[in-house]
Amino acid sequence: MGLNSLRRKQAKTFNVTVVTMDADLEFSCELKWKGKDLFELVCRTLGLRETWFFGLRFDVKDTVAWLKMDKKVLDHDMPKEEPIVFHFLAKFYPENAEEELVQDITQHLFFLQVKKSILEEEIYCPPEASVLLASYAVHAKYGDYDPNVHKPGFLSQEELLPKRVINLYQMTAEMWEERITVCYAEHRGRTRDEAEMEYLKIAQDLEMYGVNYFSIRNKKGTSLLLGVDALGLHIYDLSNKLTPKISFPWNEIRNISYSDKEFAIKPLDKRADVFKFNSSKLRVNKLILQLCIGNHDLFMRRRRIDSLEVQQMKMQAREEKIRKQMERQRLEREKQLREEAERARDELERRLILLQDEAHMANEALLRSEETADLLAEKAQIAEEEAKLLAQKAAEAEQEMQRIKVTAIRSEEEKRLMEQKMLEAEMLALKMAEESERRAKEADQLKQDLQEARESERKAKNKLLELTSKSPYSPVPSSANAVPSDGPNFNFSMENLSFDFKDTDMKRLSMEIEKEKVEYMEKSKHLQEQLNELKTQIESLKLKERETPLDILHNENTEKGTSKQSNFKKLTLQSTKSRVAFFQEL
Repeated sequence: MGLNSLRRKQAKTFNVTVVTMDADLEFSCELKWKGKDLFELVCRTLGLRETWFFGLRFDVKDTVAWLKMDKKVLDHDMPKEEPIVFHFLAKFYPENAEEELVQDITQHLFFLQVKKSILEEEIYCPPEASVLLASYAVHAKYGDYDPNVHKPGFLSQEELLPKRVINLYQMTAEMWEERITVCYAEHRGRTRDEAEMEYLKIAQDLEMYGVNYFSIRNKKGTSLLLGVDALGLHIYDLSNKLTPKISFPWNEIRNISYSDKEFAIKPLDKRADVFKFNSSKLRVNKLILQLCIGNHDLFMRRRRIDSLEVQQMKMQAREEKIRKQMERQRLEREKQLREEAERARDELERRLILLQDEAHMANEALLRSEETADLLAEKAQIAEEEAKLLAQKAAEAEQEMQRIKVTAIRSEEEKRLMEQKMLEAEMLALKMAEESERRAKEADQLKQDLQEARESERKAKNKLLELTSKSPYSPVPSSANAVPSDGPNFNFSMENLSFDFKDTDMKRLSMEIEKEKVEYMEKSKHLQEQLNELKTQIESLKLKERETPLDILHNENTEKGTSKQSNFKKLTLQSTKSRVAFFQEL
């Protein structure tokens, strides 16, 4: 007995590490635990209820295997060194992610796994779709685009595109970031969950999404690939994983079995032969059978009425979605009110600055008017003094003229001289009188100017008082009262959420289905336009010599107008019998 076995016999537990897409979990398990016990413990830890999509995978030799629910953990053929490592992964994929994935945690785990598969090139993704998917991944991580926060270079450390896509174009990291950011900015208003769902809705249309590939040989010994997914079984050429040559939907298959390395599939059509193929190992056959049974069960389950548990989960998801929408609307309203308040504050501050400038200018004008008034008053005083001096000189001239008249009688000569002097004195007196009158008028004009200046000074003081008496701020409502109390109220109760399928109006239901179909077609058209626009923008920078075989195959399918859905419909139009015969002849 080995040392590890002895230790385990003495101990009652063993340690395991479960690697999820988010974190590594460590558990101590009892020796008697079956796979179901460990799986349920992991699901409870994650808060996951949609358990049917997932499983615990472990590595064994050169392949992988899934933990069986009804078998003891330690009875599986795997390395027993502790801690035993399991990977918690999606084992089965939905046909329509939006309709089938109910819980946020389920959606998030699928998003992380599909994103990892695309970046590691396990799922082929064309360049234009890679850019669009990267923009949704950025939105899921960073939220709404904000140019003040998300500045050039903020994605420099992010792994967003497959290396194959980066090598295919002559574009720098900055150019890729610019393309991704342009798309990212268009997603404004979406939540993280909505961005992740948009990512999955685009990814589920990729040809390799959800397909498990296995190498097989038909009866003639031709090497082929078997693809197992949510829709059925597909047969591929070794060199073409994108376009199957034959497809068998699950509803056409009656029975699946294997014996050693030979695998037998019995169609529902009794006229068709059982078609057989060989795989490389017995272990691979076991894995193929597990995946076939699980996918077939989910395929049939989707086409039945949901169980009570699923109905309950969908009801809770709808209520949670409504609650989140109301919460988002409330937050948007508060954000809008806050922005409006900030704009009002900025406007008031701007007006305050203008009023302060006007007050400053009015004060300067007042000072200038005071200086002008003082200057005019000084000039008026000087003019008045000059007028008094001239009046005094005129009086002296008049006295001199009187004295000359008294002495004029003394002699004629003196008289003549006196007359001449009198004439001169009169002329001088006349000039002096005119000058005195002019000076008096100038003094009156200066007094009038002084009065006008004082009146201007009084008006300037009144305007300044009026400006300083105005209040530049008006009260802004506080954030607590930001939302009006008389707005619409939305009340939801379980009493109002009753459903009666017996009284359903079929006509109304048909109209709703038709409406949803039209909306889906419009969204699909918009998505295709987005992808075509992105492809056109980067096509000129492509290096044709670096195209991989899958790139070439995808381009050929695009030129033919072949998609994943259209090819599946085309292949299943043929009879089962003819498809089985075709497979055997490959």
